[in-house]
Amino acid sequence: MREQAIDLVCLGPGAHLEWLLGLHPHADERPLLYCTTQDRDGFLMPALEAESLRAHTEIAFFEWADEEGPEAALSDLLDDLNAHATRSMVLDETMRADFAALVQDRLMNAKRQFTASTVGALRMRKDEAAYKTLKKNAQLADRALQAAWAMMKPGLREIEVGAVIKDSFQSNGAKPLFGIVGAGANGAFPHHQTGTTALKSGDAVVMDIGAGMDGYSSDITRMAVIGNPPEGYAEVHDVVERAVQAALAAAKPGVAAKVVDQAARDVITDAGYGEYFVHRTGHGLGTEVHEPPYITASSDTVLDEGMVFSIEPGIYLPGRFGIRLEEIVILRKDGPEIMSDLPRDVVIIND
Repeated sequence: MREQAIDLVCLGPGAHLEWLLGLHPHADERPLLYCTTQDRDGFLMPALEAESLRAHTEIAFFEWADEEGPEAALSDLLDDLNAHATRSMVLDETMRADFAALVQDRLMNAKRQFTASTVGALRMRKDEAAYKTLKKNAQLADRALQAAWAMMKPGLREIEVGAVIKDSFQSNGAKPLFGIVGAGANGAFPHHQTGTTALKSGDAVVMDIGAGMDGYSSDITRMAVIGNPPEGYAEVHDVVERAVQAALAAAKPGVAAKVVDQAARDVITDAGYGEYFVHRTGHGLGTEVHEPPYITASSDTVLDEGMVFSIEPGIYLPGRFGIRLEEIVILRKDGPEIMSDLPRDVVIIND
């Protein structure tokens, strides 16, 4: 906050607050805010939440009850923080709009920004403990994919494959967060909704899965083919693999995120598939599945050691198939370290 000349940071219930203080209060329509200046902090606290949350923190509470509303308590909090003269404030971009409006209405002369300059910047750099947890999550995702591959066969429905993945996560203590299983032409939809489509011989199957455990997440995408690959599959898989390798080679501390995106995009464009790469190259991963840094064509974020993000270029051919290969990496001083232990080769399922 000192470096960025920020006078006040306000966070609502959610990932930022949990990361910063280890607190995850109940989130509903009652305004609950953590506010900190450079030397003081406090909570705007609904009375219903105060007793349970008090067991987990000694930070000052400015309580309010349903019958009186939060306005007076918020004014008392801002008085205590000496924050009424705030010139520059940060608001949690994930908080409810009405929570944010309460603060903005009282600090109308303050310049507003979001958390990228403060909590978000800190969250991007994972320490060794976070790395170990992320690595453990990645290994559980590897295991879930292997469980699915072991039972896949023609006639099985996408949702049945997804159920095996969920069961694998749950049996290992992880909470399933998402599971895309896109068979054949469904794979050409990057965010396909796993459904009742039956796997058949010749299908390329996109498998993008993730789960959460110990406060962190996993995310991985691999490809499987039922029997013989569809026409043109090998060529497209090779292009996507080369795009992954180019992005991995470009990812270095001090490099802008958009350089990594461009490295992957150039490979795909040069191969004649540029119009079929329809999304960014990657996103950060940590306490949330999608968080900064974002590896996009427009991102000027400078990559640094400890940042964790995906590299996941893809090519999506409508009516035919899609291919996406995704690695989660942590950036080291000499480049990225891949979390998964699985190769990116296509897995052939005998039909």
